Amino acid sequence: MSRTEITTPEALSDESVVELSLRPQRLSEFIGQQKVKDSLRVWIDAALARREPLDHSLFFGPPGLGKTTLAELIAPELGVNIRTTSGPALEKPGDLVGTLTNLRSGDILFIDEIHRLRPIIEEFLYPAMEDFKIDIRLSEGPKAQTITMPIERFTLIGATTRYGMLTPPMRARFGIVERLNYYPAEDLVQIVRRSSEVMKVGIDEGGANEIAKRSRGTPRVANRLLRRIRDFAQVRADGFISRDVAHDGLQMLDVDEFGLDDMDARILKTIIEKFDGGPVGLNTVAAAVGEDANTIEEVYEPFLVQHGFLQRTPRGRAATPLAYRHFGYTPPPIVPAQESLF
Repeated sequence: MSRTEITTPEALSDESVVELSLRPQRLSEFIGQQKVKDSLRVWIDAALARREPLDHSLFFGPPGLGKTTLAELIAPELGVNIRTTSGPALEKPGDLVGTLTNLRSGDILFIDEIHRLRPIIEEFLYPAMEDFKIDIRLSEGPKAQTITMPIERFTLIGATTRYGMLTPPMRARFGIVERLNYYPAEDLVQIVRRSSEVMKVGIDEGGANEIAKRSRGTPRVANRLLRRIRDFAQVRADGFISRDVAHDGLQMLDVDEFGLDDMDARILKTIIEKFDGGPVGLNTVAAAVGEDANTIEEVYEPFLVQHGFLQRTPRGRAATPLAYRHFGYTPPPIVPAQESLF
């Protein structure tokens, strides 16, 4: 694992099994996002009382905050099954026919990265979501026959990191829309403590705090750092994670006190050193640091903007005075706006 990957909120290819073992099993065990949980509890209880499927639901927010976990927790709360897929995996309507026709009443279809659905898939889903029927083409060409097949009433749950990329017709079909936000440190401490119990590793409050405050407000990052510090404690200490052990291990991983990693530093330093602090275009920054522009925009920017290190302006990205001070630079003087002579 590279130093850049250690704090990326994106799921890594070798983490799926580990993540599953650390996930809560019931909605009541899910730590954080209290407003979202309270709302879901109302919608779920109302659906159960009416014996109806839950309204179609959409979760959006930065990666690694628990959108998939929440979707998978809703199924046992409702006592139904869940089928999981993703936007990029669906290439043609036929990829969904088998899934939709095999859903039982109230079952959940979860589509991750729903903003990446092809237009033909969206069009196919509209009647399924609204009227619970699908149109199946029996052949191709201008004279192709189509049959309409009813399906059971189901719930579509979508998850996306790019809410603005969803088409308005698709957004309008979700009755429940919830945004997940970055976690405060106190919630991440609870997550680290719970995960350490599952992993059977000893940790004190200081160690949990040290990991939590460097986790970029993201549970996935907190759990990844915990696993690496567990290894560090096993080799360099007595297997117990204290504040000092966590601090030394995180220093070795180049994760600073704000949770900034090597790529964060490269982005900010590049803007400061090569472009006089900005503003500078996203594609220019991406070329300068050797990273994909979409990755910078989706993975790194949300955290840097929310924590005051980076500004998005109409003319591009600009480093803030906090970013200058954090890396030991002197912020440029603020030039007062000239008063109009007219």
